[in-house]
Formats: sequence, C-alpha cells, structure tokens
Amino acid sequence: MSRPDPQPTDPPAPAREGSEPSFGEALEELEQTLLRMEDESIDIDDLADELRRASRLLETCRAKLRRAELEVREIVEGMSDAEAEQEP
Repeated sequence: MSRPDPQPTDPPAPAREGSEPSFGEALEELEQTLLRMEDESIDIDDLADELRRASRLLETCRAKLRRAELEVREIVEGMSDAEAEQEP
C-alpha cells in the first residue's frame, strides 16, 4: 500500500525549543519543505532559513538512523551470542 503524495502546506510548527523532533516529525517537515521548494511557494527571503532548518532536520534523521542501526546490530549480536551459548 503506497502513501498518498503529501501536498504542500504551511511549514509544520517546529519542535519545542530544546527538544529534538522524532524521526517521523523531522521527515514530514523535510517532505513539506521540499514540496514548498518544488512549487516555489517559499518566499526568497525565507529560503536560507528554510534550508538551514532542513539541513538540521536531515542531520537529525541521519543520527537517528545511525543509532537505530547500532541498536539493531547489538540486538542481533546478543541473539547470536545467546544461541551460541545454548548449543551443546
């Protein structure tokens, strides 16, 4: 089942000051920013700010993906170690 194409809207409200958005929130905001850029609805005066925000969101997503990958590897290694201990 595919997701419907998101439609450009006003920019989502940023996460509370000092808090990091969830992966889903960051991804949604990036998608909305991209749509606004593609349809040229971002005011040129706001473009640099939007791009800075998008850059921070992209780094947030990358960091969350790296952490998730590390956690998954640790879990899989733990499972492999447990299986190895159970073998006679």
